[in-house]
Amino acid sequence: QMAARHAGALSRVERATGVPDHIILAIWGRESAYGRAAIPHDAFRVLGTKGFMDRRADYFTTELLAALRIAQAGHVAPRAMKSSWAGALGQPQFMPSSFLAHAADGDGDGRADIWRSEADTIASIGTYLARHGWVAGRDWGFEVKVPGSVSCAFEGPDQGRAIRDWAAMGITRVSGRPFPAHEARAEGFLLMPAGRHGPAFIVTPNFYVLKDYNMSDLYALFVGHVGDRIAYGSGDFVGRWGAVGGLMRSDVAAMQRALEAMGHDVGGADGLAGFKTRRSIGRWQQATGQAPTCFPDSAMKAALLR
Repeated sequence: QMAARHAGALSRVERATGVPDHIILAIWGRESAYGRAAIPHDAFRVLGTKGFMDRRADYFTTELLAALRIAQAGHVAPRAMKSSWAGALGQPQFMPSSFLAHAADGDGDGRADIWRSEADTIASIGTYLARHGWVAGRDWGFEVKVPGSVSCAFEGPDQGRAIRDWAAMGITRVSGRPFPAHEARAEGFLLMPAGRHGPAFIVTPNFYVLKDYNMSDLYALFVGHVGDRIAYGSGDFVGRWGAVGGLMRSDVAAMQRALEAMGHDVGGADGLAGFKTRRSIGRWQQATGQAPTCFPDSAMKAALLR
């Protein structure tokens, strides 16, 4: 419905930025339900409070100053500058610094009103992604089957190879269709967000542009997947999510510290199983004669910490 209602604005932004309409719609829907979600907080109260007492006080103080610049420039009346509980603004949920860098005037009135203007919201999301490196004409990624002969430790944005090379290793699309010819020649990356306990993907650089919007593998997967459902009527992922939520964050952090002591780069002992942690687990499992799963579990905790 939103694609039809805003076809003109979406088409203009896609021509200008190369970002497909279904990707813009997926982000817009996720961030604010197309402007229907309540965004009730006064941005200055939120950012002022966090700038005073949050553990990232310097960051939020910088964002408070950016919010003052937005008000000074007249984009919106100060009392109308509504944010989330964390200070993200308007329908696309931009932090104030992102607004200053990427908010765009989509309706030609000389302002970038991401609170009330749907055209400005569409233009701002497209501009953000384009300026973060969206590659026009490429997809975000493909769900795949990864044979046991391909290690899950090959995951990561720093281990890319031509998609046709991944295919030569035995990785296939779950649909059974070949990778599009223009994609097969280009670089792709293995993504296994739950290791061997969930669906697997070959993603393109555009996936990591989506992560620039929100630094979460699952957020970027959500956006890409919803975009596919909008554009192509795709169904659910074929791969099933296993039992991957049974550990406390402190447990994962303890395992990360143990892996770091062995010389592995886990991306920091933050208790989050990001790609560096996942593949470090896989490499440790391989080195100790285990079948790599590339995801932390309770038995692994006991083995790593003994």
